[in-house]
Amino acid sequence: MKLTVVGCSGSFPSAESACSSYLVEADGYRLLLDMGNGALGELQRHCGLYDLDAIVLSHLHADHCIDMCAYFVARYYRHEGGRCEAIPVYGPKGTEQRLTTAYADTPSERSMSEVFDFHDLAPRSTFRLGPLTVTADRVRHPVETYGFRVEHGGRALVYSGDTGPCDALCDLARGADLFLCEASFTDGKEDIPELHLNGRQAGECARDAGAGRLVLTHIPPWTDPRHNLRDARDAFGGPVEMARPGAVYEI
Repeated sequence: MKLTVVGCSGSFPSAESACSSYLVEADGYRLLLDMGNGALGELQRHCGLYDLDAIVLSHLHADHCIDMCAYFVARYYRHEGGRCEAIPVYGPKGTEQRLTTAYADTPSERSMSEVFDFHDLAPRSTFRLGPLTVTADRVRHPVETYGFRVEHGGRALVYSGDTGPCDALCDLARGADLFLCEASFTDGKEDIPELHLNGRQAGECARDAGAGRLVLTHIPPWTDPRHNLRDARDAFGGPVEMARPGAVYEI
């Protein structure tokens, strides 16, 4: 598999990065994990506008899904070649309604489903997308939110979504080759249960899960990434780095 970081800023775009969005490729198949603010523009640096095969949304906060409204425009109103066929979109229950409400002026209540084939995620569920096996499970966040384990050819990538500490995340990350984990908070500064992880907690989860490599993501512009990187390294003991826009990982 190949992972490309399209955007990695948490909560809102930074001057350097769009919000959460990650492109996973294997055997010519392209899966996008999340499409937050600014992601659609950045995606076109790495993938043709109509070359995605499926999209999986961890949850329905704007910094993880709102550019789906812009992508609807690109797919629904395409003139050259006609309207795009619907591609699979997996998300929490109510994804279609959320996106329709956010767009606010679709031609009909069902217009989104003409270009997106919506599927509801469920806890502890596994499904196939092309050559990829995806396992989803609920993690700890104020809204229905999922973490994902993506497997191909005996290798595993795990993406945390947004979450506070929870057993489900460590179970998903068990033995992962690459663990893409949020680290929004600063240890000793923010302490809000069931909302986000700090760098130390991300490192502890990676250590306990036996992950091979940890990549920290979803760092808000007001958080010092150096602090979180240091804390994660101290807790994990393995290779840790910060996600950055355009970074590519072979898994």
